[in-house]
Amino acid sequence: MLWFFLAIIVLFIITTLVLFRVEDLSHLDQHDHPIREGSPSEAHHEVLGRIRELGQSSRGLRGKARLAALRKHMDGLSEGLDLQAEFRANEEPRGEWVLASGADPRHRILYIHGGAWAAGSPKSHRGITDRLSHLANAAVFAVDYRLMPENRYMDGVRDCRKAYTWLLKHGPDGPGDASFMVVAGDSAGGSHTLGLLAWIRDNGLPQADAAVALSPSTDLTLTAPSNRDNIRTDPLLGPAFGGLSRIPLPVIWWATLAAFRVSPASAVASPVRGDLRNLPPILIHASDSEMLLDNARRYTAKAQAEGSPVELHTWPGMVHVWHIFVSLLPEADEAFEDIEEFLQKVEAGRTPAQPPQTAQT
Repeated sequence: MLWFFLAIIVLFIITTLVLFRVEDLSHLDQHDHPIREGSPSEAHHEVLGRIRELGQSSRGLRGKARLAALRKHMDGLSEGLDLQAEFRANEEPRGEWVLASGADPRHRILYIHGGAWAAGSPKSHRGITDRLSHLANAAVFAVDYRLMPENRYMDGVRDCRKAYTWLLKHGPDGPGDASFMVVAGDSAGGSHTLGLLAWIRDNGLPQADAAVALSPSTDLTLTAPSNRDNIRTDPLLGPAFGGLSRIPLPVIWWATLAAFRVSPASAVASPVRGDLRNLPPILIHASDSEMLLDNARRYTAKAQAEGSPVELHTWPGMVHVWHIFVSLLPEADEAFEDIEEFLQKVEAGRTPAQPPQTAQT
């Protein structure tokens, strides 16, 4: 009997190594990434209170009831905000247009919201999309991609791909080519954003002119040091996912494969593990205290080593995706000013009549 159990263990180890083939990316942790000077503003304490409310909204609930409470609370993040843009629903692809007054309909941003691929919506992230439309003078399309667990992970990925392809040829007022294309997203949506850029390149579509990823997930294998080191300093992700640090990584990989039906070591789930050559200019924001810090650092280091123009700007002590608290945090205002400067720099580097760049092979 003992030999039987030993054989099962050996088979499990061999199968794990063969199936996942998780490359060691620890060499990317040696790169230096500066952090902005300063400390969190007083308003950050109010944001921490909002985060505690998020946790309390689903306390004592389980399963579908817990998820429904989380989704409801997230959608409520946009309530009471002083939003200036027009919000216009779109049926196919499903999502909403966010239109600042005077926004150029040929300047388009595809926004992919976060929420751990299971929560969030265009409504929950209106604070971000409203500001993006104003600062970029662009028509923002917030895609309402299919969420887990009702749908498969790849369903959401396909929705983002479909939305991008459609957006190249359709604006808020109907058919028409885009003259400037940006893909942006946060957290889980940041993962979809970075994965989408590689898919665009590999499929020969006109590449986005630029991309913005806010506190992105880039590696579902959870091998980056900050996934463990920053559990206590991340008030949002720490309570929700910190317990995973006590589970052996191979067990997490198998569980992820079962839930996502995609290997966590694949590039579609973990963009940092894919080919990062020939990508457009990318701006990444992260906080030095969040669990996903090293996801951003590793992606930036690898992309830069492979010749892609990626910038990482890191804020001290901010909560995960602090941009969504734009009505409260001066640091959120600073972050949007940084995004505006980045997009202006990218656009200034293009010739006036240049269409979205063609993917390189």
